[in-house]
Amino acid sequence: MKTSDRMRRRSNVPSTSMMANDPFRWAFIATLGVLLALMLATTITNLQQVLLSVFIAGFIALGLEPTVQFFERRGLKRGMAILSVIMIVVAVVVGLVWIVVPPIVSQATELITNLPKDTTDVTTQAWFVEANTQTHGLLMDLFNSLSKMFGDPNTWATVSGGALKVGMSIIDGVSTSVFVFVLTIYFIASIDTIKMWSYRLVNKSKRDSVQFYGDKILGSIGTYLSGMVTLAFINAVFSTILLTLVGVKYAFLLGVLILFITMIPLIGTVITATMMTIIALVGVSPTAGLIVGITMLVYMQIEAYLLTPRVMSKAVQIPGSVVLISALAGGTLLGLLGALVAIPISAGIMLILKQVVIPERELH
Repeated sequence: MKTSDRMRRRSNVPSTSMMANDPFRWAFIATLGVLLALMLATTITNLQQVLLSVFIAGFIALGLEPTVQFFERRGLKRGMAILSVIMIVVAVVVGLVWIVVPPIVSQATELITNLPKDTTDVTTQAWFVEANTQTHGLLMDLFNSLSKMFGDPNTWATVSGGALKVGMSIIDGVSTSVFVFVLTIYFIASIDTIKMWSYRLVNKSKRDSVQFYGDKILGSIGTYLSGMVTLAFINAVFSTILLTLVGVKYAFLLGVLILFITMIPLIGTVITATMMTIIALVGVSPTAGLIVGITMLVYMQIEAYLLTPRVMSKAVQIPGSVVLISALAGGTLLGLLGALVAIPISAGIMLILKQVVIPERELH
């Protein structure tokens, strides 16, 4: 017994002694591991634009999945429902390029051309003169400082990185949009196949459970994204009409900008309402600013208590604090896109915690 125990102890010694007696070998292996990690990080960094495009296309496809299911519930087969959604997407994209882009370019050009004159006209309005008198010229000094800063070509060169960089950014944005559009159509057509192959990577004993929760999470993400786009579209249309009625210039251009800003959870509508009020106040009159401010306050209440519960009723509900933290974290990492996709990801995590982790803890 003593001999066998001694031999058993000796058999455990080489692994420890090898590390102590051959440090160069282990240092070499550790260095290779570090180099491999650095190569992987460099590869991901170089491919971040492609990975981001794939990520965007996948989320758009998930956002369109509820529309496919809507057509299926109306009696269409899966293939015809997918074809119908693809045709709608193509029609919307063509319509945006054909109808929306020309007014945006026209109003943006007009804004750049008339901006110096419009800013000068602000100083002649009665409310500005009165406010400047009450502040003993402080408001005019502030206005002149801002005008000088924004009127300096070096400021815009610093902000935009130069004309060449802006031009390359536009070209890159167009090419990326085309790539995302084509990839989105592919994802819409093959989303079931992609999910099936993904689930087959899981052990068969756990596959049914993973598929159940996976479908539920993906369905929640799709419902959330489609609901956010619907709410943002309603907000943008309403805001454009309101700005047009009070006489704000470039209302259509502002409406397109509002469409994207209102997709930011919780604070998007607050940002756009504040922006609209200031623009109406400065660009038209204090009365117009007051009308826009009050109207948007009323709209925000309608959106919060009537529109959002109806549109987002099937999405996974998560606490407001989690929504805000997720939006801030996602916005810091990936900007507007990160703020948008962080919420459904958080909803998926909450769903797993609620229906998998917590019940398992309760059993033990």
